Amino acid sequence: MKRRDTLAMLGFGAASWLTGCGGSSGSAAADSAGISGAQTTTTAAQDIVANAVLSIAQADPNLSTLAEVVVSAGLGDIIKPGGPFTLFAPVNAAFTALLAELGLTKAQLLADKPLLTQVLTYHLLAVKVMRAGIPSGKAITTVQGGIIKIDISGVAATITDGRNRTGTIIKPDLLAGTGVVHTVDRVLLPANKTLWQTVQSRPDFSILAEALTAANMQNELTEPALKTLFAPTNTAFAQLLTQINFSKAALLASGPLLADVLHYHLLTGRWLKADLPIDTPIVTQEGSAFRVSSDMVITDELLRPSLITATDVMATNGVIHVVDQVLLHILITT
Repeated sequence: MKRRDTLAMLGFGAASWLTGCGGSSGSAAADSAGISGAQTTTTAAQDIVANAVLSIAQADPNLSTLAEVVVSAGLGDIIKPGGPFTLFAPVNAAFTALLAELGLTKAQLLADKPLLTQVLTYHLLAVKVMRAGIPSGKAITTVQGGIIKIDISGVAATITDGRNRTGTIIKPDLLAGTGVVHTVDRVLLPANKTLWQTVQSRPDFSILAEALTAANMQNELTEPALKTLFAPTNTAFAQLLTQINFSKAALLASGPLLADVLHYHLLTGRWLKADLPIDTPIVTQEGSAFRVSSDMVITDELLRPSLITATDVMATNGVIHVVDQVLLHILITT
């Protein structure tokens, strides 16, 4: 695989270097309880990582590849005491899996300093967060600029990266100077698809993609401003068409009506599942509101229930929650 293609796969093109591959935090209300561990420059990120981190990696045979990556990225020469920081440290098997996933050799990976720097800073926070202090389900902003999410359930801690790939914290709370290291079983990668690209990439959203196109809303889901999309599946649209006795063509040709319905599915800012207020009106971009119950059932303005069947589908400019009904704020009749 050519280096250019690899960079494209990882989302490290010119645009992603400027945008940070994950955007900034969402609305203050949505992200206030998350962790922001971002820094504005790579130099700042390098200053944060203490010598003790490299010492841990070199001392643990399971982290030997990480130690090579740190040195190959050129960070080893300028790592110095500093902090606080948190490092999510992939074990050797995680790097082996990444190489297979990307079709790269280890030598090719180690030779690409810009790529390694981006990957390493995506695993780094500019704050010290022990496992007990991880805000379960909240957005955690990395030094690289993108976000990760960690869900805590008993002894398990599952990390979701920007590509919606999951990994697990294996050994938490390895103290390193003024920081802490958590070993993980996957190399994390930042988001590389916008909300619009994510909708387009999923077959179960094909009617939604047609509707967004008909309403000329593609740009709204491509621009950097963070949004939350409650995305009806094809089955949800089919059920709606039966309920209102519309054809798909008639719905797609309904102009302002279609745009209003779709904007009723959009929120300003990134609202992960953990951020959604329970049994409280949530005002949409259309202007009307709906409520979400503790069991993830939405009640729309027409008092119709809809189940959120999947949550926290990450994108560069927001998040998607999948719903099994098209949400309505007005009665649609022929």
